[in-house]
Amino acid sequence: MGVDLTALHWIYVIFIFLIIGFMVMRRDTTLVSIMGIFLIAITATGSLSASISSIFTSFIFAITELLPTILVISIIVAMSKVLTDTGINDVMISPFSKLIRTPALAYWTIGILMMVISWFFWPSPAVALMGAVLLPVAIRVGLPALGVAMAMNLFGHGIALSGDFIIQGAPKLTSDAAGLPVSEVISASIPLVFIMGLVTTLTAFYFLKRDLKSGKLTNETGLTTTPTAEPSPQQLMLLSSNQKRLFSIFIPLVFALDVVVMSSLNLQGGDATALIGGTSIFILLLITMVSHRNKGLELATSYLIDGFQFGFKVFGAVIPIAAFFYLGDAGFTKIVGELLPKNSHGIVNDLGVALASVVPLTKEVSAVTLTIVGAITGLDGSGFSGISLVGSVAQIFSTAIGAGAATLTALGQIAAIWVGGGTLVPWALIPAAAICGVDPFELARRNLTPVTIGLVVTTIVAMFLI
Repeated sequence: MGVDLTALHWIYVIFIFLIIGFMVMRRDTTLVSIMGIFLIAITATGSLSASISSIFTSFIFAITELLPTILVISIIVAMSKVLTDTGINDVMISPFSKLIRTPALAYWTIGILMMVISWFFWPSPAVALMGAVLLPVAIRVGLPALGVAMAMNLFGHGIALSGDFIIQGAPKLTSDAAGLPVSEVISASIPLVFIMGLVTTLTAFYFLKRDLKSGKLTNETGLTTTPTAEPSPQQLMLLSSNQKRLFSIFIPLVFALDVVVMSSLNLQGGDATALIGGTSIFILLLITMVSHRNKGLELATSYLIDGFQFGFKVFGAVIPIAAFFYLGDAGFTKIVGELLPKNSHGIVNDLGVALASVVPLTKEVSAVTLTIVGAITGLDGSGFSGISLVGSVAQIFSTAIGAGAATLTALGQIAAIWVGGGTLVPWALIPAAAICGVDPFELARRNLTPVTIGLVVTTIVAMFLI
């Protein structure tokens, strides 16, 4: 069914546990990640010089993979700074301030809006849209930036992406691998997505309320840097009141037009994010030139530099750990070379297949195994790269127990995407963390308990549906 596990696989597993342990203990993972890359490379190549080179190559690969996300976040942050400096931001968010008056309303409103937008365009562009407009409102009513990031994360990268009912990218991959119609997998996933989403978001909300009340969670918790500083009175005087009102109407209209264009041209994922990023650059340049006039040319560059500094400061800590986990999938051959064991489909996929091949086949064990296999394949931070394997394993298990193909497929898909699509793996949840200016590792720690409880409950429910 798969490939025999080698020293490469065991080194990878050991360092996964080491990295998770260091994260739980709130220690930095950079040294551990680099040691993991080096040991895997020297085990595969036997060459000291090639192994040392692989560390640098892995960083290049990680940056290349993450670059679109770094760029869009940097640009959004630069635009947000212009909006704050000119006072447009205050005028823009005033209508929302009247609707969102409590931390609870902020959490659920942001979460539900994020989920709806993510269903149609996937979470990355939704994070950019939501963060620019609603983050300041939520903070003003008492929901910390970490809470905003959790809401966007759990509802967008969790509920919306794991079900993927509209775009159907995830269920298409898993259903093809399982040999099932995509409609069957979607139907089977609806109750599981609903249970997972409800349990996770309610649990996260309970912990947020508890920690806010006890003072354990404050507006400063998890903050790495504030994307937009408070403007000086001189900066606020750059535009007249009428100009601010005009821009406060113009900017949401332009983003609404983006949504219409994304819908009409069927732009999704990276294409939709690129449209949001380009629009943000256009808004940044327009407002800078109108507000600063003669100094606009130089200050436009200055704002972009501020945005890029913020983006790379946030991503700097994540690149080494991302570089390590990319070795588990397609990154291995590009970083180390074509040195995987024969018949291997990548270290992560091999581990998933090996686990599936040694467990006894009952309904209960099948459900637990699919959840674990899904979670393992999500460790590379994609969420999508391993879900074809999940479909294949579900097909084998369902054939053996005589039932539950669609349910098992949907369960594995949900586990893979909740873990790797952006709620637990730090570099996958960076869009929400960076827009909110919080530490991605702290966000991952806050998400860990609610998501784990959600996966346990969802797995138990799946046992009864098989």
